[in-house]
Amino acid sequence: MTTKTTRHAAAAAAPGDTPRRRVERVQTGLRVEKRLLKVAKALADSLDLTLSDLVEGVLLHALEGQAPFGPATLARAAQLKQVFALDLAAADAHRLMERGTPSPRRRP
Repeated sequence: MTTKTTRHAAAAAAPGDTPRRRVERVQTGLRVEKRLLKVAKALADSLDLTLSDLVEGVLLHALEGQAPFGPATLARAAQLKQVFALDLAAADAHRLMERGTPSPRRRP
């Protein structure tokens, strides 16, 4: 695993702004459903974010029980889901299987 350190300068922040945090990022090889990745990349681009920044933001919000997107971003995501024919929903999250993978046997 490759380690990359990102240093954000704690620049003079405006009143009320939170200073940036130094973090250590690692390169990873995530496997993601193809259309979901297309939507995520396009959404990140429309928000002027990297895909990594989008994923980090979604995870950090989710871990605190907060919604990561407001109404305008959710509307944009819905448009992108149509563009890329993404018909998956949150209810599908733990039921995805790769093509060519045999179905798991159910216990009696």
